Amino acid sequence: MQVQSGGSFDVDYKVTGPNEKVILDGSKERQGDFVFTANDIGEYSFCFSNDMSTFAEKMVDFEIAIENEAKAELPSKQGTSPEHLSSLEESLFKLSGQLSTIARNQKYFRTRENRNFSTVRSTESRIFNFSIIESLMMVTMSCLQVFVVRFFFQGARKGGILPHSCLCYPLLGRLLPVDHVFASP
Repeated sequence: MQVQSGGSFDVDYKVTGPNEKVILDGSKERQGDFVFTANDIGEYSFCFSNDMSTFAEKMVDFEIAIENEAKAELPSKQGTSPEHLSSLEESLFKLSGQLSTIARNQKYFRTRENRNFSTVRSTESRIFNFSIIESLMMVTMSCLQVFVVRFFFQGARKGGILPHSCLCYPLLGRLLPVDHVFASP
C-alpha cells in the first residue's frame, strides 16, 4: 500500500476477514507491506479511510499478492521429458517473480516521485509568496524613507525642526553654516 498523492500522504486502513474480525489496522500510514494469513474461506475487505483530512483527496495504490497458491500446470507435449518441463517451469516462475519485483519497485519510485514533486511545488509557492512579500516591503520601506527625508529637509528649510547651526552644505568646496546658505525670513 502506498499513498500516491494528497495531503500529508497518510491514510488509515483496516483489513477485516469473512467473520468481520479485524485482521490488520493502522492509522496515518504512508506506505507499507503488510502480510497476513487468510485462515478462513470467504471475502476479505480492505478499507482505506481519509477521515483525518476531509479537504484533501488522496490516491492510494495497493496490490494484493497471493504467495502460496497452487502452481498452474503447463500442458505437456508428446516427446518431452518431465525434467525438461520442470526446469522450464521453474525458470518461468523465477521470471514471473522478478517481473513482479520490478513492477513493485516501479510503483515505489513513482510514489517517491509524486511525493517529491508535491514537496517541490509547495516549496516553490512558498518562495514565490515570500519574494512578493519581500518586494512589497522593500517598496514600502523606500517610499517611507523618501517621505521621511523629504519631511526632514522641508522642516529644515522652514527652520522648525533643526537649529540653523547644525547643518552645513558644501558650496564651492567650502562648508558653510546653514545661516549662509538659506536666507532667514
